[in-house]
Amino acid sequence: MQDQTPFPPTGQPASRTLSPLPFGKRLIDLLFVLASAPLLLAMWMLIRAITALRSPGPVFFVQERIGYQGRPFRCLKFRTMHVGISIQPHVELIKSHFRSGKPMAKLENTADPRMIPCGTIIRASGLDELPQMINVLRGEMTLIGPRPWTSYEHELLTDDEKHRMDAVPGLTGLWQVSGKNHTTVREMLELDLHYARHRSFTLDLFILLKTPPTLLAQMLESRKIGWCRKLAKGVQRVFGLNVKKKEGTAVPF
Repeated sequence: MQDQTPFPPTGQPASRTLSPLPFGKRLIDLLFVLASAPLLLAMWMLIRAITALRSPGPVFFVQERIGYQGRPFRCLKFRTMHVGISIQPHVELIKSHFRSGKPMAKLENTADPRMIPCGTIIRASGLDELPQMINVLRGEMTLIGPRPWTSYEHELLTDDEKHRMDAVPGLTGLWQVSGKNHTTVREMLELDLHYARHRSFTLDLFILLKTPPTLLAQMLESRKIGWCRKLAKGVQRVFGLNVKKKEGTAVPF
């Protein structure tokens, strides 16, 4: 797959021989984790209370994901679904996304009975991913990088597409701020591959600045209320969070 996606200046393409994380990026990761520790603890207590009252069971959801250069690791999230649900619906959904070429529907934008009360807003706000700060602390993830995929998602990729994991997976990334729920699988892969090949401080800053308005738009979209969705579209236009097709590429407005 050719990389034709235009983004802010990124310098020379990244090499597979480079260290997974430059010293400066690793230092920023650690400082961010330390600074966010009080927020993580407060949210853990709040979400624990919600799940204990509305859906008894563990607070955390632990799942094996594929990390840097195909290495598996245990990814942490706050649980937003009832205990004991099957992953098969998600497996079938992913396969249909690969076959159809249609934009990917996310659970926070659908009426999924598997979700616990308040689970939709927790997912849309990105709060369910706060425990991944522990993965960042371990060096398994970083603040900015491609989304870590499950093994069954990873197996659907070609050898060239698997190069998306030449970058350490992140909490937020180029795909998340370039349309996310409005992109196809192929567009997402183009964005991930662009990041893996051209990651730099400039590109990371570009992604970081777009992450807060992206989360705001996701929360508004999840509310199923007309004015909220209109406001979400306004946020997306103002901050350039949508993508459009141009010669087979995903291009931010």
